[in-house]
Amino acid sequence: MSFEEYAALARQLSAQHRAGEQHAAAESARRRDLHAAVDYLQQRLTAQGQRLDQLGRAIGVDQPAPAPPPPPTAPGTGDGETAGAAGAPGRAEVGAYPQLAAGEARLALPTAVSPAGGGVPAQRAAAADPAVELELARRMADEADRHGQQAELLAQRPALLPTWSPLARAVAVYTGCGAAAGVLVLMLVLASGVGLVDGFTLGAWICAGLPAVAFFGGYLVLGRWGRPAMVAGTPPRYLPLGFLICFLVVPMAYCAYLLMVRGLR
Repeated sequence: MSFEEYAALARQLSAQHRAGEQHAAAESARRRDLHAAVDYLQQRLTAQGQRLDQLGRAIGVDQPAPAPPPPPTAPGTGDGETAGAAGAPGRAEVGAYPQLAAGEARLALPTAVSPAGGGVPAQRAAAADPAVELELARRMADEADRHGQQAELLAQRPALLPTWSPLARAVAVYTGCGAAAGVLVLMLVLASGVGLVDGFTLGAWICAGLPAVAFFGGYLVLGRWGRPAMVAGTPPRYLPLGFLICFLVVPMAYCAYLLMVRGLR
């Protein structure tokens, strides 16, 4: 072999060595990036799990019970006992390969069957690309974040009139309670007309009793169904406004009844 051939071979080996070093460096960088992506995704999933636990506790959902552990498998003893798939691939009661979960089966399904192997897979599909799997997991995490944000928005709304503002909700509740008390006023007026209720009792209920009942009824309704699940503390219940509404609606209902009776006469 001439000197030129030796020099060409040396250059070729040097180029292959440099290419191998570059490939190794690129593979090392790729592995570092994959590990960093896995760590970041793990942190996101942990944070999502904690947030879901908070949402569950806020809405009163109990945590599911943990699944029972799988039964232990007996290893082979060499005395004629079952030694697993490798010990008896042809036995009917022992599978040649263990049953895989759905996610694992997708990664290792047989692609060909050996004619001489009696149904034993001769070739398995190549492992999935970790980068592709991480990208799919990241998209699922993004979708979970989106649904979690929607759940938080729903949890920040009360069960009673969720689209209304707190002030409008309080006005509606106190007015409704006052209207219910006004119906009771009409019933008391009718009872007074037939002599079941005297005038003093009727006046006491109209001026103080029924307005107070309506006020406390609205206060309790706002505290029970007007409080969002994810809001700490108690939302404003507008006590002066509720007091004014209730102590106006009930006497106004009585006055409206008197005007109606006089108008009919």
